[in-house]
Amino acid sequence: MTPSRDIGRLLAIMAALRTPKTGCPWDLEQNFATIAPYTIEEAYEVADAIARDDLTDLKDELGDLLLQVVFHARMAEELGAFAFGDVVEAITAKLIRRHPHVFGDAGPHTTHAVEGLWERIKAQEKQEKAERGKPEHAGALAGVPVAFPALTRALKLQDKASKVGFDWNDPRAVLHKIREEADEIEAALDGDPTAAAGEVGDLLFAAVNLARHLRADPEAMLRQTNQKFERRFAAIEQALAADGKKPQDATLAEMDALWDEAKARE
Repeated sequence: MTPSRDIGRLLAIMAALRTPKTGCPWDLEQNFATIAPYTIEEAYEVADAIARDDLTDLKDELGDLLLQVVFHARMAEELGAFAFGDVVEAITAKLIRRHPHVFGDAGPHTTHAVEGLWERIKAQEKQEKAERGKPEHAGALAGVPVAFPALTRALKLQDKASKVGFDWNDPRAVLHKIREEADEIEAALDGDPTAAAGEVGDLLFAAVNLARHLRADPEAMLRQTNQKFERRFAAIEQALAADGKKPQDATLAEMDALWDEAKARE
């Protein structure tokens, strides 16, 4: 079998891998639950390629993510639930339904108006599901997957709460809350370490809220900070190596000074 640009070839390869007796033993042992972690991992690798602005790598990572979709669709087809074509039909129908300003007669909209239109259509879809006997979990915070990364899930929960009016209208109010949470951590440090750790969770949640008010993605912001930390720490290691030393041979004061130098250069 040769490579191809045709999605049909990928579907045929996946079918061959999942064919009993002649397929791949590892692929045949998998199910939705065992594949799900790989699906999440591949999505992260796509985001990583984007963050590195590596379009060559992005092409490969998107292929890996597409494979995950094909894998899940194949397993569903084997169960008689749905096939890959049904997945494509469902998403195309949703995109057309949620973009009446493009594919219908709703007329042109601003970005803000489109966001509101999208939310109204989603709410209508939930209502229709309930009428068909498939009610979704009630509550304003429903529909945020527990498998989301904690920072992303916090952002989604806060965003949903804000839509029903449970929100501050000034980022400075959120900043005040962050200071309040920091004070609570300090007060808890002399007592139960578990309590102090719980307060750290509250601080992180408040920090996510501030990022949301600044229209920033906390996951993306933390990735940037991680990269900055790696870059500056590498500068410390390089400076120490020039003196024939390793980090474990240096004092904290020495490394702090080198950190400040690396920061100043940026």
